[in-house]
Amino acid sequence: MKHSITIFSVLALFSTEVSATDFNNTVDEIFSDIDSNTSPGCSVGVIENGELIHKAGYGLANMELGIQLDGSHVHRVGSVSKQFTAMAVLLLVEEGKIDLTEEVRTYLPDLREYVSRVTVNAMLGHVAGMADYDYITDDDNSVLNPGANIQSVAGGPFRLGNEDYLTIQEFYDVVKSVPLRHPPNQQYQYSNLAYFLLSMLVEEVSGQSLRDYSEEKIFQPLGMSQSFFSDEPTEIVRNRASGYRPNEDGYITDMTNLFWVGDGGLHTNIEDMVKWDQNFYEPRVGQNPEELLKLFNTPNSDFDSGGGGRYANGQQIRRSNDRLVFAHSGGWLGTTTFYARFPEDRFSAVVFCNDISLNPEQYVNNITEAYFLD
Repeated sequence: MKHSITIFSVLALFSTEVSATDFNNTVDEIFSDIDSNTSPGCSVGVIENGELIHKAGYGLANMELGIQLDGSHVHRVGSVSKQFTAMAVLLLVEEGKIDLTEEVRTYLPDLREYVSRVTVNAMLGHVAGMADYDYITDDDNSVLNPGANIQSVAGGPFRLGNEDYLTIQEFYDVVKSVPLRHPPNQQYQYSNLAYFLLSMLVEEVSGQSLRDYSEEKIFQPLGMSQSFFSDEPTEIVRNRASGYRPNEDGYITDMTNLFWVGDGGLHTNIEDMVKWDQNFYEPRVGQNPEELLKLFNTPNSDFDSGGGGRYANGQQIRRSNDRLVFAHSGGWLGTTTFYARFPEDRFSAVVFCNDISLNPEQYVNNITEAYFLD
């Protein structure tokens, strides 16, 4: 009997190894459209039961130096940052310093007087009626009348690339005067400006920048040593994947001088995202981690956030092929990202790309399809 158990164990191990090899080969094939020697690409992590079962880089982290992505590079992750901003706000709720049902002007009295009462919870769930970047520029595509209409130093339309610059405080001075797009608590309306204001809320209430507060309360407890909100455009980010976009001659550098945070601004890598992912199954953040996580995963409203889903503190919640998934995309100059977590299966996929023409959400869909069909 002992001998037969040993044989069974060996066969099971062999089968698992073969299956894992097949899956890794399948993931490699999914990214075969990226030329690792001549173009930017993606860092990829596939997580099962809190452990990486696939980590790889496809393409170049730095085209000038010919450095290849290897799965460990630090990326600016765009709106995937929002769940970390939301966690910082909820930690202050746990500390008794913020009330989710309270009007945000209670904490940020410099904000304009809105036509209706805007709560912190409404901002977290994109139901505050707040506007987006189209409300702060002065161009033919702006839907605001009147808008903030900030301009470049030369008097033309403000550019979100690396041509124009605003400090966080200067940007706040603009955003705090922007009117609502529509009355709050009437519909879901995605707003980057709301999450930027949430970063200022964290700073005002905690007495620390979002960068410092999240480092102390989130990243250090989880051991996320490569993660931080980058609020300084001139700082050196070690092991960073540079950002690019294609043009008629190949690629050009696609970066920005604008380093406000909250709606985006998080820099992290695949290994640190594994540690974040683990916190959903073995929570370690906060004074009462399990209760905090329940609040974090609870939708902020009953409004449809798209495809029949709901929005919960920086996470889109929906069912995909009858599987529960928490997910969010991200995009900014030179970066496009996607993180999807399937809690019932304890499976997640992370794709961070440094070429804005790539589609990380589609890559994640292909990875999850391969995993669940395997």
